[in-house]
Amino acid sequence: MSTTTPPQKTGQPTGRTTGRRPFLPALEGLRAVAALGIIVTHTAFQTGNDTGAVVNRIMARTDFFVPVFFALSGFLLWRRHFADRGDWRGYYVRRFGRIMPAYLVVVVVVLVLFPVAGDPGPLQVTATLLLLQNYVPDGLVGGLTHLWSLCVEMFFYLVMPLLALAVGRRSRRTRVVVIVGVAVLAALWPFLAGPRTGGINPHIMPWAFSGSFCVGLLAAEAEGRMLDAGGGGSSRSAESVRRWAGRRWLWAGLAAVILVAASFDGPEGLTAASPAEFFRRTTCGVLFAAALVVPVALQPRSRFLESPVMQALGRWSYSVFLWHMALLSLVFPLTGVGLFSGGYLALLVVTVVTVALTVPVAALSYSLVEEPARRAVSRWWSSRRADGNGSTTAVRQATNSSCTVSDAPA
Repeated sequence: MSTTTPPQKTGQPTGRTTGRRPFLPALEGLRAVAALGIIVTHTAFQTGNDTGAVVNRIMARTDFFVPVFFALSGFLLWRRHFADRGDWRGYYVRRFGRIMPAYLVVVVVVLVLFPVAGDPGPLQVTATLLLLQNYVPDGLVGGLTHLWSLCVEMFFYLVMPLLALAVGRRSRRTRVVVIVGVAVLAALWPFLAGPRTGGINPHIMPWAFSGSFCVGLLAAEAEGRMLDAGGGGSSRSAESVRRWAGRRWLWAGLAAVILVAASFDGPEGLTAASPAEFFRRTTCGVLFAAALVVPVALQPRSRFLESPVMQALGRWSYSVFLWHMALLSLVFPLTGVGLFSGGYLALLVVTVVTVALTVPVAALSYSLVEEPARRAVSRWWSSRRADGNGSTTAVRQATNSSCTVSDAPA
């Protein structure tokens, strides 16, 4: 397990917690919850149970688990910045090794083998392979439409070093002010984007979801502040924060209230939201993500989230996310349920079968693609660094350090 060291008194920026922060199993479990929530929103939509009744509209808003993934990414990557400051080439290499191999496998398999992919054009195929589908007209391919959010994630990964370069060595207060400023500017995007034109959807642009990512950055700053307070002997405020964060039912209840409130606002289904409606929806998504991610990040103890089942699902959650839509397309002919039709029993059957198909496929993807590829890329990069430094010790250290949850994508 990694350790956290107090900030040094010389040569360090103000408000800096240095050293690798510890692995947080509860966040791994929360990733599992988010992945299952996203499956629910898609099965509800494809069985026609996402509009009309209140419970249907609530299930439609379980798409708020996408902002939860964004917030988790922001938290995990920003906290890693304190340990890996300046090693941005290594950061990009690790991101590529963690994200792209499993992504490319599912894209190629779906394009070649799954009828739901249809007959996409060369531009769609190329953009999807390069994770640029959000930026081309009608770029989303059947069975892979949900990967728009991974395209958003990639934007966050690319700009993270720029933000860290700009404010990483500033005081914690300055960093917080800048992060809040970015979130406020992001909230204005719905009013600046204008209507959908040329087949490009402004509602899936990265800046529309920057607020959720900023939730994770602020949680990482709060964690650093608590660690500094504890290390410096003034831990009363840190303990108070932990007590409040530990009131799980309070925060879960708040998240539920946000989910229900958002379900009553704005159009149903695929009807385009107005700028004001989209602003309210994205704001609710930010608040929902904050209510779930921040308490777990600051008081990361949970029997449920740390249980073996949730830990396994959390490890596999990236592949669960990648594969579930393609496998969902097979569930309808397998079960005889009609697409966009059926009641709650049909929804239950489709959801259970989708999960039953997706989890073992995700486990295989993790074992045969994700982990081997990540380790191979890590070893390659570590050997390059070792050759440059003339040290084999660096290989072992860098390979071991790449195994933390901080490398996990959303």
